[in-house]
Amino acid sequence: MAKIGLALGGGGARGIAHIHVLEAFDDLGVKPAVISGSSIGSIIGAGYAAGMSGAEVREYVIQTFTKSSQVLAKFWQMRTSAISGLFGKDKKRFAEFDPLNVMNTFLPADLPREFSELEIPMKILVADFYEMTETVLSEGDLFQALAATAAIPVMFRPQIVDQRVVVDGGILNPVPFDVLGDDMDLIVAVDVVGRPVGENPQLPKRKELGYGTLQLLMQRITSLKIEQNKPDLLIRPDVHEYRVLDFLKTEEILWNTFETRQDTRQRLEKLLSDL
Repeated sequence: MAKIGLALGGGGARGIAHIHVLEAFDDLGVKPAVISGSSIGSIIGAGYAAGMSGAEVREYVIQTFTKSSQVLAKFWQMRTSAISGLFGKDKKRFAEFDPLNVMNTFLPADLPREFSELEIPMKILVADFYEMTETVLSEGDLFQALAATAAIPVMFRPQIVDQRVVVDGGILNPVPFDVLGDDMDLIVAVDVVGRPVGENPQLPKRKELGYGTLQLLMQRITSLKIEQNKPDLLIRPDVHEYRVLDFLKTEEILWNTFETRQDTRQRLEKLLSDL
């Protein structure tokens, strides 16, 4: 059996398209030996690594994010005290959400709390804020690692892991296929960063400018990594029109990227047959 490494990249709600890739693996009856992830890629990958099928991940995500009322119900479950805990203790940081509380609220209740309980090993990327380096988390508290890699600056509060201040791993390594290991027979990488949408000379709005500039930086990092060591299979779903927080468009994202499943299945099947 071929040893496959699967890297799921960051991109917020655009990462919903990762589900098609998981379903393609299930279609072929193969499982990755290792999963690496940044940001949303780690969150989607954690469900799969815990033993959920691609279809089960799809169903859970749809049930969680399809209706705004359901999202509000998730917050209501936390009650008043828990909702206040979403924000930092420091009054000056009130606008930042605590990603660990968000993970505890929105992830499946039976998702393992420790890396050691996963069926498939995981490598989760975080960015060390002060050292300006990427760090791979692969043991210990899984939820803390997921919270750290999802800590988008300004939007979510930074996390402290092993006495280090860390933030969203996708900033330094948007598609972490290069950490899967040299012993992989095949490396599959999924890029959902997307690109700015629009045409010259149209000026982007302020929010679009902020998100778009980050996309430019992340795509440049990925391009440089691909030049150094290209993965065997690079999947890029058409997610450009969606924003980082478009989770309420889950069904639309899945529908508009449905071809990703067949594309992944066909290309991966050929690579496996060549082996």
